[in-house]
Amino acid sequence: MTEQTTPTFFRDTNRFAGLRPTAVFDSYWRFAAERQAIFFRRLAGESAPWTADPILARHRFTNAYRAADRVSQYLIREVIYGEGRAMDRQEQLFRILLFKLFNKIDTWQLLEDQLGEVSWANFDLDAYDRVLSAAMRSGGKLYSAAYIIPPVKWPGGDGVKHRGHLYLIRTALSGTVPEELAAATSLGQVFALLKQLPSLGDFLAFQLAIDLNYGTVIDFPEDSFVVAGPGARDGIAKCFENAADYLAEDIIEFMHDRQEREFDRLGLNFRSLWGRPLQLIDCQNLFCEISKYARVAHPDVIGMSGRTRIKQIYKPQPAPHGVWFPPKWGLNDKLPPAPGLADHLL
Repeated sequence: MTEQTTPTFFRDTNRFAGLRPTAVFDSYWRFAAERQAIFFRRLAGESAPWTADPILARHRFTNAYRAADRVSQYLIREVIYGEGRAMDRQEQLFRILLFKLFNKIDTWQLLEDQLGEVSWANFDLDAYDRVLSAAMRSGGKLYSAAYIIPPVKWPGGDGVKHRGHLYLIRTALSGTVPEELAAATSLGQVFALLKQLPSLGDFLAFQLAIDLNYGTVIDFPEDSFVVAGPGARDGIAKCFENAADYLAEDIIEFMHDRQEREFDRLGLNFRSLWGRPLQLIDCQNLFCEISKYARVAHPDVIGMSGRTRIKQIYKPQPAPHGVWFPPKWGLNDKLPPAPGLADHLL
């Protein structure tokens, strides 16, 4: 990715006229465009390498669109909308919480293999605990390393992490949470409700709100609310010299609103998700990714984390066999034909 001179286009936006972008700002847009191009090249069945960018070729980064990532695709296609899945609010909430609190496809598949249908109607905390405890004893990893899932403190708890999360799920489903979520009038209200659950801080509550919004219990625009996570805050600090003078969420909204103008300014051919522009959650995630990318591309630009290298090395995955999105987005009739095998997702 080549560097541009510092842009002066902020003059036409009074609210953000004082923002001082660094060289990383342009890299944010170049990264988004190239990562999305990689997504489409893989989807078309092209052979590796899918990019001439050495950093993108060597290291693992998420897709420009959160919903197109492998774990999100599995959540949408299998956990939420899988064939035969019950779609009432309790069952959807149960499945989404169970899947996302571990955020690992292997853990979900282990539970299904050992216990059969995963559902709130037949949920037995002790049975789930036995399966997960046995996996731990045999050296299995129950949680994804994508982000930290905090442990849950609960009455009589023994400190075993997965038991605490099973307790959290039972607590949420046994109370009024499903009804309160269904009655919510905004994505921000959903976030506030989820934050009341044990151990759920801002970052995880927001991620879960987005995950629930893939289903049918709630239905709010993804561009209506955002919460900046730690990685995004680091990326924002690298993109703007004076980021601390602004709310992180306001800067994310600024990026969302300017995306078309920025791609045009840099001469980038950004292929959207079949007409769906980057949403607030995607712009938030892109700040996380540019935070990592800049450690190599812009080592002189210091953010908040102090990290200087990218740990995740890209490992070749099976060729993607199509994607599928929440039906309410109206995208699936625009997608190329695909067999939709769950074990061959992006």
